[in-house]
Formats: sequence, C-alpha cells, structure tokens
Amino acid sequence: MYCRIYLKGHLDPSWQEWLAGLTVLHQDAGTTLLTGTLPDQAALHGVLVTLRRLNLSLLSLETHDVSHGDERPKV
Repeated sequence: MYCRIYLKGHLDPSWQEWLAGLTVLHQDAGTTLLTGTLPDQAALHGVLVTLRRLNLSLLSLETHDVSHGDERPKV
C-alpha cells in the first residue's frame, strides 16, 4: 500500500530507517511528509506507533492500493 502521512513540525531525516523506509520530506509550511510503500496494514500500524511514541502530531494519513510493485497510487 502507498502511504502519505503529514506530521506537524520537521522530523529529522535520520528517522527514515525507523519508519519502515518511508521518505521524509520537509514542507515549507513547517510540516513533514512521509511517503512510500508499506507491505500491509500491520507495517502502517508499526509506523503510527513509532510516531506516537515520538509524541508527533499526525495531521493527515492517506493510503492507496498499489498494483504490481508500482509505488504510485491507482487513480
């Protein structure tokens, strides 16, 4: 599944390894976008637990099914 997770504040890119390899992108609005593909909902839950333990504020979460290893969401 392809995921886009927006967080309040800027998260250091060194956390990428701890967040299942999701790409950490800083946004101009003072937010962080985590984006990438996760294998299943259990992996997503693990990422969300990590974010909660870091006391980060979740602004939004989007998921889309992925077909044939393609990292772009279906339209």
